Amino acid sequence: MFTGSIVAIVTPMQAGVAPDTALDYKALERLIEFHIEQGTRAIVAVGTTGESATLTEEEHCVVIEKMVKLVKGRIPVIAGTGANSTIEAISLTKCAKEVGADACLLVTPYYNKPTQEGLFQHYKVIAETIDIPQILYNVPGRTACDMLPETIIKLASIDNIIGVKEATADLTRVNQIREGTRGDFLLLSGDDETTKDFILMGGDGVISVTANVAPKEMNEMCMSALNGDTKEADRINKKLDGLHKALFIESNPIPVKWVLNKLDLIESGIRLPMTWLSKTSEEELFEAMRRADIV
Repeated sequence: MFTGSIVAIVTPMQAGVAPDTALDYKALERLIEFHIEQGTRAIVAVGTTGESATLTEEEHCVVIEKMVKLVKGRIPVIAGTGANSTIEAISLTKCAKEVGADACLLVTPYYNKPTQEGLFQHYKVIAETIDIPQILYNVPGRTACDMLPETIIKLASIDNIIGVKEATADLTRVNQIREGTRGDFLLLSGDDETTKDFILMGGDGVISVTANVAPKEMNEMCMSALNGDTKEADRINKKLDGLHKALFIESNPIPVKWVLNKLDLIESGIRLPMTWLSKTSEEELFEAMRRADIV
């Protein structure tokens, strides 16, 4: 159900850069139809790329609900519901279940830097409180908190913890986690640049930033790798490699929103403290778009 290319979708906003830039639900509908047409396998709502950090809790729940309604069951919707407060993560996860999300993605608590035991207890309580499939999300480059493979393996024994998004780019963890978990435990990459190798080593797919702007190509690359077609996966990934890098030339989701605006899919809206892409980054990003044949 959650394999191949899964997009960490942006949250479209009306043009402008402000603390309260208005959300754009017409553009959200346009993006969802674009992804379904292009073969994206599932959508992550209100994750890092979806600017979860700058949405209010009410907006967070509304965006998930809108997305579920717009998708109409055609592909799964995974709701980003993580927080650095366990009680807030429980609240968001309850909301996601109530509005019909298929699963939740829970980032490790950020800033407060819990111990490995704290991480275990945090996720255990959420899983025991809300009966919905839950995917762990480890991205220490953003959270300053690294959930170690042994903690992931320990959490995998809880029935409704169904997988992990591993965004360390440390490919040695694929075998570590795979060997210590049940056969159906999902291993999803959170790093586009290493996704091809991650899948070829035994991963199940990716929760992707690149898929926002090249969904068809990301899906084809992932499916080739899942089918063991290394040559085809290499060919497609070579075209995408510039995007994998350039989409992080400034903090995500600044570059990906700029590209989507150039593709006429969204307006030029983002919320502070994120800003619009600087002029000095435009040429490199546009060249990556050309190499990927998306412009």
